[in-house]
Amino acid sequence: MADHAFPPRKDFLVPSSQAAVLAGLGSWLPPRVVGNEEIAQRLDTSDEWIRTRTGIAERRVVDPGTSTVDLAVEAGRRALASAGETEADAVVLATSTADQLCPASAPQVATKLGLNGVAAFDVNAVCSGFIYGLATGAGLIAAGIARRVLVIGADAFTSLVDPEDRGTVPIFGDGAGAVLLRAGDAGELGAIGAFDLHSEGELAELLWVEAGGAKNRRSDDPRDHYLVMQGQTVFRHACARMAESARAVLNSAGWMVGDIDRFIGHQANIRILQTCAKQLGLAADVMYSNIEKVGNTSAASIPIALADAVKDGTLQPGHRVVMGAFGAGLTWGSTLLRWPDVIPG
Repeated sequence: MADHAFPPRKDFLVPSSQAAVLAGLGSWLPPRVVGNEEIAQRLDTSDEWIRTRTGIAERRVVDPGTSTVDLAVEAGRRALASAGETEADAVVLATSTADQLCPASAPQVATKLGLNGVAAFDVNAVCSGFIYGLATGAGLIAAGIARRVLVIGADAFTSLVDPEDRGTVPIFGDGAGAVLLRAGDAGELGAIGAFDLHSEGELAELLWVEAGGAKNRRSDDPRDHYLVMQGQTVFRHACARMAESARAVLNSAGWMVGDIDRFIGHQANIRILQTCAKQLGLAADVMYSNIEKVGNTSAASIPIALADAVKDGTLQPGHRVVMGAFGAGLTWGSTLLRWPDVIPG
């Protein structure tokens, strides 16, 4: 193994009271666009059926040879550029489609970004992964372990989908989004506020890939290596849990539902977002969605939606923003912030 001269550790190991502030934002989608008509040509479905039940018109799909690491590197590079930075002290990669079962993909991402020697690890909370990743990054900063943390949500989730399953093929897409968190003051725009995180492992089989792990490494049934989803049951849990979690972080921050300018939820299904908004009593224009163009990109969906919302002018500096997600595990969670003045990379 070659010797590497890593930079000396900086003096940031003393526990800190500083908040984690969102300082940079980036996203990346693979170039290949797959529209509903292309799916309808090979599966028993239609553009109308897909749009009515999911709100999705098209999604991006990785080309052969493009991996989760590739997606994450591009989004991470853009987030660093957005913040005007070239360095970070840690990389947290939220993904459930790591390039290999072992090792984690984050160290490879860090190296490809030129962040040699920094802490780097994966977080797997599936579609809730970005919220969990933000909490992890904020914790590293609060503990004084890091002053800048690159949090990336990236998934090539189409690799887990049975190409013959009309219930999952139309839903999922691939992509990556990232934010750079820096140590700052809790009163700043961009300071990440309270978190609310939960799980319910007894319901894991509602949304899972049975084979491939240590328990069932090699199944003879090819279907065991693809995602299985009990859609209607997942729908009910997702709506209820996302709304409950949003109320919890609002209560922690002392905000009212009427204070929310934008709710950026995990882009799983337009009906889930609409039902969650109704349960919370949100105005129709508060719940943001870009699912029509990108589909469900799992851990990448929230940062991609944040970048799109800034680009189209929906998200403005000073807006009070709640972010919430629900995913396999089951896992769910929320956080909030007042939006900073950032230009997505």
